[in-house]
Amino acid sequence: MRKRTFAHAFDGTPGVKDVIEALGVPHTEVDLILVDGESVRFSHRLSGGERVAVYPMFERFDVRPLYRLRPRPLRRTRFIADVHLGVLARRLRLLGFDTLYERHCDDARLAALSARERRILLTRDVGLLKHGIVTRGHWVRATDPQQQIEEVVRAFSVERGLEPFTRCLVCNGELRPIDRAAVASRVPPRVHARFRRFMECTGCDRIYWRGSHYVRLEQLARNLRRRHRQPAIRRSAIRRSAIKGSRPQE
Repeated sequence: MRKRTFAHAFDGTPGVKDVIEALGVPHTEVDLILVDGESVRFSHRLSGGERVAVYPMFERFDVRPLYRLRPRPLRRTRFIADVHLGVLARRLRLLGFDTLYERHCDDARLAALSARERRILLTRDVGLLKHGIVTRGHWVRATDPQQQIEEVVRAFSVERGLEPFTRCLVCNGELRPIDRAAVASRVPPRVHARFRRFMECTGCDRIYWRGSHYVRLEQLARNLRRRHRQPAIRRSAIRRSAIKGSRPQE
């Protein structure tokens, strides 16, 4: 249904949030709702015959002064992944994204961490995104890890934020340069002899070096940037979709 107009029938005067979620779209994936060109809250009630436009989250673009359904866009896009997305979490870390992942983490903790730390909740369980406490999230449709990475990059337009080899794939800690002499006893002799640059995790002290895996990671980042490169969204283009000067009633 994306980028398409269609008719939808309902009974009574439901809240626009209920209608959107009934169509299979979690409220966490919605950042702006226009009813007949006017920005509204989730609680806005529909009576029938209105034209409703629903826009996804704009993590990299601030749509003010239109009313937004959540706080201003994140300064840094950070994620938390559910227990079914361990491979995706590791790949996001490899690409430089701050991504929390716990092998044994129930829904309540996932929702609480997402809300408290302003993290985008990535999940294969669409029901989890309907929790009232969750304000940012994405229902990952793909099952293949490579397709999942492409889906997340596309959904949040974060191809410019790719910073490979800056986070630990095990604990999510930041990597920092460390003197080669300091790792002589911490890496295999052949590795120390071959490589000149090393990184240390600030969280778990693991040592990283730019081996063949780094070359593959750089290629992945280049492919993602090229595949998902899109023209910048102009602020005026979004403003034209709303009635000039209109503001929702508190």
